[in-house]
Amino acid sequence: MKNYYTGETIDQGVKELAAYMKSSDSIVILTGAGMDTESNIPDFRSEGGWWRKIDPRTVANIDTFAQNYTLFHEFYSMRIKLLQDVLPHAGHFILADFEQKGVIKSIATQNISGLHRMAGSQNVHELHGNIATVRCNSCGQPAKTEDFLHKNNCTSCSATALRPNVVLFGEALPQNVWAQALSDIQRADLLVVIGTSLEVAPVNQLPLQAKGRTVFINKEDSGVHYNFDLTILGKAKEVMEKLKGQL
Repeated sequence: MKNYYTGETIDQGVKELAAYMKSSDSIVILTGAGMDTESNIPDFRSEGGWWRKIDPRTVANIDTFAQNYTLFHEFYSMRIKLLQDVLPHAGHFILADFEQKGVIKSIATQNISGLHRMAGSQNVHELHGNIATVRCNSCGQPAKTEDFLHKNNCTSCSATALRPNVVLFGEALPQNVWAQALSDIQRADLLVVIGTSLEVAPVNQLPLQAKGRTVFINKEDSGVHYNFDLTILGKAKEVMEKLKGQL
């Protein structure tokens, strides 16, 4: 087993991560739901999370959008409203500061919350989209969130097809965003994976594309099959705050 830190040894793991970062020229971050949970966003896949109560495949699905728009609309209206007052936590701001200082190159994220951008990160690859934006599924024109919430038709083509600009089950990831994230990861000499269960394809294949060192930071040890060079089991915000003190 490669270097593995948890509990009382987290500080030692953070020091090792800081040493990795200081010796790296190109660092990319990959984040998942665990990065956002400390902003009080429910982690749908953790124990007790919403995904265990609501099967996303039956709601956040392109077939449900087409066949049961009422259910689709109810689910995503709830999600949009829950996120309206959510703000980035210290960990998001620390990553944004790292980018501004040239410490990291980019962030690839599974999260649709937009919190990385809200915190000030500029080079963000939103692999699953951003729930803060809306478009028409028929003609592709942007629309206002209020129009989606009020179940209005598209103002461009009049279709009842407004939807959040997120990737649904049954859809492919946006090709250009995927290509940019993949390119950054393949060229990086350090990939830091934060707060993801590594259960959702194809994003869970990205760590396998890294040619440099790889680090896994998560509350739960879901990265055992990836042979990470360094694993730190802890909360994202806590680890980021400790890391800031080392750089």
